[in-house]
Amino acid sequence: MKLLWTDRAKRDLLDIGRFIARDNPRAARAWVERLRERARSAAETPWAGRVVPERADLEVREVIVRNYRIVYRVFEGAVHVLTVFEGHRVFPDDVDSESNNSIAK
Repeated sequence: MKLLWTDRAKRDLLDIGRFIARDNPRAARAWVERLRERARSAAETPWAGRVVPERADLEVREVIVRNYRIVYRVFEGAVHVLTVFEGHRVFPDDVDSESNNSIAK
């Protein structure tokens, strides 16, 4: 399946990388790449991710990488990453899982 990132998810990755880079720029690059790779793996088997409990929508799924949640929506032929955030945080209210109009090209 094709993997697409929303603008929000791309900003999330940048923010995560910037935060980690304050202490270790090399580790930041490696960590962000690890998150990207896990999203690519999720796109290969999208239904293997668990349903996001806060959404209870069978098409909105997530995979966990240590303490980060990668939330995505399964569409026909594509997976859209909606957000990436630390698992101890509350699920962001402003994540629009219904639309696909904020896909970063």
